[in-house]
Amino acid sequence: MAFWRSLAFSAIILSLFIHGALCFYLPGVAPQDFQKGDPLQVKVNKLTSTKTQLPYTYYSLPYCPPEKIVDSAENLGEVLRGDRIENSRYVFKMREPQMCNIVCKLKLDAKTAKEFKEKIDDEYRVNMILDNLPLVVPIKRVDPDSTVYQLGFHVGLKGQYSGSKEEKYFIHNHLAFTVKYHRDTLTESARIVGFEVKPFSVKHEYEGNWDDKTRLTTCDPHAKHTVVNSNSPQEVEENKEIIFTYDVEFQESDVKWASRWDAYLLMSDDQIHWFSIVNSLMIVLFLSGMVAMIMLRTLYRDISKYNELETQEEAQEETGWKLVHGDVFRPPNNSDLLCVYVGTGVQFFGMILVTMMFAVLGFLSPSNRGGLMTAMLLLWVFMGIFAGYASARLYKMFKGGEWKKIALKTAILFPAIVSAIFFVLNALIWGQKSSGAVPFGTMFALIFLWFGISVPLVFVGAYVGFKKPAIESPVKTNKIPRQIPEQAWYMNPIFSILIGGILPFGAVFIELFFILTSIWLNQFYYIFGFLFLVFAILIVTCAEITIVLCYFQLCSEDYLWWWRSYLTSGSSALYLFLYATFYFFTKLEITKLVSGLLYFGYMLIASYAFFVVTGTIGFYACFWFTRLIYSSVKID
Repeated sequence: MAFWRSLAFSAIILSLFIHGALCFYLPGVAPQDFQKGDPLQVKVNKLTSTKTQLPYTYYSLPYCPPEKIVDSAENLGEVLRGDRIENSRYVFKMREPQMCNIVCKLKLDAKTAKEFKEKIDDEYRVNMILDNLPLVVPIKRVDPDSTVYQLGFHVGLKGQYSGSKEEKYFIHNHLAFTVKYHRDTLTESARIVGFEVKPFSVKHEYEGNWDDKTRLTTCDPHAKHTVVNSNSPQEVEENKEIIFTYDVEFQESDVKWASRWDAYLLMSDDQIHWFSIVNSLMIVLFLSGMVAMIMLRTLYRDISKYNELETQEEAQEETGWKLVHGDVFRPPNNSDLLCVYVGTGVQFFGMILVTMMFAVLGFLSPSNRGGLMTAMLLLWVFMGIFAGYASARLYKMFKGGEWKKIALKTAILFPAIVSAIFFVLNALIWGQKSSGAVPFGTMFALIFLWFGISVPLVFVGAYVGFKKPAIESPVKTNKIPRQIPEQAWYMNPIFSILIGGILPFGAVFIELFFILTSIWLNQFYYIFGFLFLVFAILIVTCAEITIVLCYFQLCSEDYLWWWRSYLTSGSSALYLFLYATFYFFTKLEITKLVSGLLYFGYMLIASYAFFVVTGTIGFYACFWFTRLIYSSVKID
């Protein structure tokens, strides 16, 4: 079911893109009007922790369950994120405040007390949803007009009684909800624009025996006695009774429905992003200056000089890049593998570009949970046709004849490596009984997307690409390879490749910090405008650094540029992984082995994908450059 919902989602996106690119929200996230007294059903989502990165379902803890737990329909992206949205016993009535509503009474045994303590130790947060808005805890900043919002509330906290050094565990068992709404003065209907909570730990007391009519002495709506602090907190210990209660307050708001996500997505550090853009632009300007100097001054002079050579003696004395014209288009070692990686890079590049365009236009709003991941997966699958086309075109240029073999390798190699890592990580998550583990049904849907859609599309693209005439080299290739002279130390392949990756990484590393924060610290990332600019700068940087180093390489009479052009810009992935390692030790508080393995496993996949994309950009830039310069000179 998740798979078919995902296909429907992609069809909706495509139709929206064609018919009305100015819309901000998807049809599935249309506003809902509520009249006074209408029931409001609060749904519960996963428990999350930045310390473990392992989500769990809400009812994995012994919270008060409804009579029947009903799962909400989740799309492919939600399932992969570990979202498990279920109904709850928290039911409100629109614009009707409630005080001290009792949810249930729970008596802890040794097992349940241990479960609560473990989740409190790992700083787990409870996530809830009302009218598609996530529950937030407002936190006032030093500036009185400034408020930040944290997603979800902590299960509980650790503390000590005054005069005691013994650390105790306390649970948040009283929730003071605030529902903000925007009212239509004409129809008196209202739309929900905010969902906040203040959690408290309260040791509730009551008189007599417990039944449905029991009134609490610590929280009594009749006596107007409500919970305002946690001065008498509820301990988590074996045989302790915990009574779960909640208040609901309704506040009218000037915020309109279309702007209700602004508070969640408000970025207080726009200046840092602009600094990131300026920093990246300075790198681009520096490289553009170098490329312009090479193209306009050096190359123009070289080509003019080469074309004016008349005597045989002058021709024999020629030096520099023209000397290797008979070897520069000689197929490289492991040319099949290069074709596969270039095709995969084209597939990734197309996926990122189209996803970014949808995101910038607002189609992948956070209000559509899992939408971004679903869109990326489906676009990856459908971009297989371009992967097959690109790899087959290059393969035919290298005089290859078995296009089916290259198509199969292109369709299998990268997804197989990623799947192997993913299955190992998924097994670790299963072992922890986390909701982040991908169910077998979803696993089957992923395999179907791969073998049922992506692989055939790669073959279609490869067939079309191989049927086209082969790309002709501007110069003929000699039968006998030329000997490469001894190179200077700074032209050593490893050294120049590692140097080439620094500038592309430098263009994106500030934005990378915010992306890692949004992924691993459970925050929203929605500044796709900035990201699109940074991506454009990354493309230019990868292309320019590869062209510059490729030119220096050819000038030193080293014609083995095919793989080096790919690896030069692709080496930025190494710096990305090193930065992710630095981020792990400086910004995250992960202590568990499984959580650490998850982090490095997923960052390895991300770095591998980054290598493929940046390497392909660099390769095509160098390919275009070499064809341009060798077609500009007269070769006898």
